[in-house]
Amino acid sequence: MPHHALEITLTRPLPPPVLHRAARLLPLAANHDATRLMALVAAKTPQRAAHRLRRLCARLPIDVITTHYPDADHSVLLNVAFPPAVHAALTADARRAQQTPERFLELAVRRALARHADRETDRLDRAVRQLLAHTTPAYLLAAVGHALTRLPERPTP
Repeated sequence: MPHHALEITLTRPLPPPVLHRAARLLPLAANHDATRLMALVAAKTPQRAAHRLRRLCARLPIDVITTHYPDADHSVLLNVAFPPAVHAALTADARRAQQTPERFLELAVRRALARHADRETDRLDRAVRQLLAHTTPAYLLAAVGHALTRLPERPTP
């Protein structure tokens, strides 16, 4: 049976005793503040692995489970447990669109990511044009190359 690497995002840090109890059910690796966990789960599919992980860890404050590695289509499984009211609204919207809730949500996320990518492309285009108003393309390219060779501490907004 294949194993799937899953990442768990928690709504709050786990106290060490709770993490140790959970790790007795399934080996888990935690980040420094125990808000993200990694697990290897045996299952036929990533979907079954996420479902099995959610059942095993039912007492943990799990926010999201994702596959750690993209599949052959470069997609990552996103497993989210919605509150009942949100789930009901999502199901109703999906039914009106004649889709499954999973497909409806997948398309909504893809549209949101595409909008974000378009906005980011437009923002960068405006920024580059503003920079080019004050320098030459060669200087700008050299500056970008220099900036990319340094390791940033964190991305800037």
